[in-house]
Amino acid sequence: MFIVNLLKAYSRFAIFATGILLGIQVPSFVDQYAKRIDAHYQEVSFNISGFQKTANSLFGGDLEALITYYEDSNDTVFRSDSESIRLITNRYSRLENERLALGHNPLVVAVHVLFAADQEFFQETLDQYTYTVPLNSVAIEWGLALAIFSMLIIDLSYFGCKRFYKLVNRRKSGIFVN
Repeated sequence: MFIVNLLKAYSRFAIFATGILLGIQVPSFVDQYAKRIDAHYQEVSFNISGFQKTANSLFGGDLEALITYYEDSNDTVFRSDSESIRLITNRYSRLENERLALGHNPLVVAVHVLFAADQEFFQETLDQYTYTVPLNSVAIEWGLALAIFSMLIIDLSYFGCKRFYKLVNRRKSGIFVN
């Protein structure tokens, strides 16, 4: 019985430690995601700047009007380029939306990155993620929160299963206690 209790205790410590290690990755992952978004945003801003300058001088700043002009042109080169400009414009909009979403408080940003991030950039970040063990207050808070939450879920599940098992055994034996 001593060995079983010892194994239970060490299992709980291992789960708690795993929760801490996973939890401290959250702010680091969010930071790497935000840096990736910023880098892509700077690149696409540079790419769109020439087209925006043309739209400003000829179409009152309306990029959509410039794209429509290219699409309606008799020149096949312009029609072909309209698709490229549209791709750049769409990417710019996506990145601008992500930058806006990343401008909130850290909890809202973390929830956004974990559950509603742009999948292309999320996957890029995940593929190139560098695991770190930052020792700052935000990482420690996330680590402790995830560790405590995971232990709470496991303990409540264990307690619920144990109660259910006892209830089933009582009913089988004919003892009905409320």
